[in-house]
Amino acid sequence: MLETIWFALWGILWAIYFVLDGFDFGIGTLAPFIAKDENDKRAVYNSMGPYWDGNQVWLITAGGVTFAAFPKTYAVMFSSLYSALLLILFCLIVRGVAMEYRSKFSSAKWRKFWDTLLWIGTFGPGLLFGVAFANLFRGIPIDKAGIYHGTLLTLLNPYGLLGGILFTLIFTVHGSLWLAVKSGGDFGERAGKLAGRLWFALAAVAVIFLAATYFSTHLYDNYLNYHLLFVIPLAAVGALIGIPIFARKAQWLKAWFSSVVFILTVTLFGVVGMYPVLLISSIDPASSLTAFNSSSSPLTLKIMLAVALVFVPIVIAYQIWAYRFFGTARRPSAGPSAGAKTPGTA
Repeated sequence: MLETIWFALWGILWAIYFVLDGFDFGIGTLAPFIAKDENDKRAVYNSMGPYWDGNQVWLITAGGVTFAAFPKTYAVMFSSLYSALLLILFCLIVRGVAMEYRSKFSSAKWRKFWDTLLWIGTFGPGLLFGVAFANLFRGIPIDKAGIYHGTLLTLLNPYGLLGGILFTLIFTVHGSLWLAVKSGGDFGERAGKLAGRLWFALAAVAVIFLAATYFSTHLYDNYLNYHLLFVIPLAAVGALIGIPIFARKAQWLKAWFSSVVFILTVTLFGVVGMYPVLLISSIDPASSLTAFNSSSSPLTLKIMLAVALVFVPIVIAYQIWAYRFFGTARRPSAGPSAGAKTPGTA
């Protein structure tokens, strides 16, 4: 029972992380294509500034849960996916430095340099997380001893790359809707319209990914055995359809919340389909790591659950306060001097 609870929490934490840091990934990825001038760029940075570092708490939490609740899975996963995870880490570091250093000097070349690094630091993780999770769904070549028989290129298989494209599109739609919510005015309207155009690509890739998932993975087995679980993908479809419906009415916050539900249900679709397996072996299913053969002791899981019940609500309450406290990141009409640091940036 405890193993199942922590498996569910593991999936929920990843889903929350993708919802929160996902709009940062999307905004940074779109920035070079949507920001026409310096004021637009400042609106981009201000829309992420108060939140990006707090959003990463959920990444640390998800990794920490993997380590504490399923230590064997953590060891094998982080050794097998070491190259991909290291690239993600470097990208996240680059993003943080870009957020901090861009406004230090007024030089156009200086700002362009950090803008480029921001794009790398946001596009890279979005793509790589998609590749990583698609490979978790498909299975990776690990043997009974937990040894990975592959390279980084092994992960860049067609299904893995399709997952990367799907995640990138999800995050760009999510991010453009967040810009529409936070920025307002002409810039916000342009961001919202861009979300509507990107939605068609997202819907097409989502359909292709679902079809590829049927042939490349065993995720549908749990759903075919327990038909009630189909409420999860049906909710995902409903949320996906809701995005353009609200966007056409310029109800950007409702469209963004539809995107939130879509990300949550898409992530849970994969996690529920994997249960009880955390790390699927493509060499031998018997070598797969599950919530039961890789978990910590029952006492450890009980203590962790008690701690989580106390501190997770505190973290959630803080983040709700932060999101309510910081106002819109509207495009400045005549802003401060070029070298000044804009309010709300990290």
